[in-house]
Amino acid sequence: MFQKFKAHLLKNFSHLKNQKILLASSGGIDSCVLLSLCLKNGLNISIAHCNFQLRGKESEDDALWIKKLAEDKKLECHIKKFDTLIYAENKKTSIQMAARKLRYDWFNEISIKYEYEVILLAHHADDVLETFMINLMRGSGLKGLVGIPQIRGKIIRPLLPFTRMEIINYANENNVKWREDASNAKTDYLRNKLRHKVIPNWKATDPNFHNRFSNTLEYLGQAKIALDNVIKDFKTKYFIKMEHQIKISVDELKLLNPINFFLHALFANYGFDNVKDLNQLLHAQSGKQLLSKTHRLVKNRSHLLLIEQSEDFNKTYTIEQNIKKIQVPIKLKLGLNNKIKIADKNTACFNIKLLKFPLTLRKWRESDYFYPKGLNGKKKLSKYFKDEKFSLLDKEKQWLLCSGEDIIWVVGKRVDERYSIEYHKEDRWIIRNYD
Repeated sequence: MFQKFKAHLLKNFSHLKNQKILLASSGGIDSCVLLSLCLKNGLNISIAHCNFQLRGKESEDDALWIKKLAEDKKLECHIKKFDTLIYAENKKTSIQMAARKLRYDWFNEISIKYEYEVILLAHHADDVLETFMINLMRGSGLKGLVGIPQIRGKIIRPLLPFTRMEIINYANENNVKWREDASNAKTDYLRNKLRHKVIPNWKATDPNFHNRFSNTLEYLGQAKIALDNVIKDFKTKYFIKMEHQIKISVDELKLLNPINFFLHALFANYGFDNVKDLNQLLHAQSGKQLLSKTHRLVKNRSHLLLIEQSEDFNKTYTIEQNIKKIQVPIKLKLGLNNKIKIADKNTACFNIKLLKFPLTLRKWRESDYFYPKGLNGKKKLSKYFKDEKFSLLDKEKQWLLCSGEDIIWVVGKRVDERYSIEYHKEDRWIIRNYD
């Protein structure tokens, strides 16, 4: 196995020779064999170990064993305890997912802090098979079936071409020591059930099983690349980037076949993975929308608008009388000024004697109304927006300047008749929108 691993490094990861590497080690056979192989190849290795505190004294003993291993081999070692059960409860997630999130976040954190260029993980060919079966049982799409990636960002998994049996044989032949995790022998978790009860029967049917499985993964990977290119081409043509949104033709989406596959592939990364909801939105009336944690997908006539969720929709910003300029949430210049002439809609002049400071900037509410200058009387803001042909996004982007409860300016659009002043320059307070 050593010669095969050496050739694998030379062919695919020759750059590792000159890099500072962090190797994640549980103390189990896989990571200990990977450490042995890396040291024999002269790589610059440090060790990281996660103590998830899930197995009582065994977890503590694992951490002490890793620390002793690092000392014996004169390697830098990072060990961290995690309150995994508490984290899983707070995040309302499984223990396995909690441990995974904590592990990868910490690896990223220390790789930045200590300038590790690469993080090595000890996943191998049998892990790929187990993951494939788990995703298959869960009804995963193609993405979940193509296997564990060999490279993802800083993370490299150099043992993926090697089976568990090859790793065991290497450990025995080279006197590699490791810690045996008793929980691996249990069948409480789905992965362990597959490892001990299902996969051995699969392997027994064909001595060439792993090679055939590897070929299947390669074909699936090629299919995914081809489909990814189709998706990328569609997004290049029809995901039209505009200010604060992406505009997508509904008619072009309806032409896709099979539409359920494409809708999921196009929108899942934005948090929209319910194909039934996406189909309904295509045929919904304007104004209907779907919400994810990060985005909104809005039907607007013949298009869908993909909009990143805004954090400031419900925020209110105050403006004191002595302030001459603000940058947030929009850029405004303010103050008494007798020289500026009203030249465009981005300049508003108010009777300062009527203003109640501090003024506020906010977004619109359903009950809002004002007295738009030049339009004779009171008008609901929603009706004003409709008359001015505001889209849903236009309405949500629009800032309102208020004095007390009164809207005095739909910023950049129209001032309120009650507060407007143009000719009494001694009382004129001017605001200039230069966003």
